[in-house]
Amino acid sequence: MTATAAPQQTIVTLDLEGVLVPEIWIAVAERTGIEALRRTTRDEPDYDTLMKYRLDILEREGLTMSLIADVIGGLEPLPGAKRFLDALRDRTQVIILSDTFEQFGAPLMRHLGMPTILCHQLIVRDDRIVDYALRMPDQKRHAVNALRGLNYRVIAAGDSYNDAAMLGAAHQGFWFHAPDTITAQFPQFPANHTYDELFTAITGAL
Repeated sequence: MTATAAPQQTIVTLDLEGVLVPEIWIAVAERTGIEALRRTTRDEPDYDTLMKYRLDILEREGLTMSLIADVIGGLEPLPGAKRFLDALRDRTQVIILSDTFEQFGAPLMRHLGMPTILCHQLIVRDDRIVDYALRMPDQKRHAVNALRGLNYRVIAAGDSYNDAAMLGAAHQGFWFHAPDTITAQFPQFPANHTYDELFTAITGAL
């Protein structure tokens, strides 16, 4: 007896910072007054270059993991993000694919109802962030391709250069609150500016 082929299931992959929660490094910049830390993946396409730039600043300024954890402890999801995510999870499975780190993301997941997040790890010694370890290079694209290989229809949304590969690998990709400089470079992904717009776009593509 031959098994009947299962219908294709759907899953949504979302970026974290700038989509569901504030940009953590910008929050650190605001706490410390170090304007150079405001640079994010919206500004720098090369993630390794950006992280080395940040680590150099942390070392030079003597910033500790404890200080950054304290900043993160005061952050809340972006207005409307929890309602959006809850409504989306009522419709389909959602995975957060982020280039943040477990030490940064874990406290924020509790605010969001503990969705699954795939991210990286920081290397911390004596309360100093000395390096970082990628779970794997280009992990967002690889994760989407793996989900597609499991016969999922994947819909993705993000806001930064490091999301473009994820959006391109998905069956359908959407920008959310992305700068004009990014949406102009990747016009094939529709731009959305409110959670209602994004919810309608994603659910219409499921």
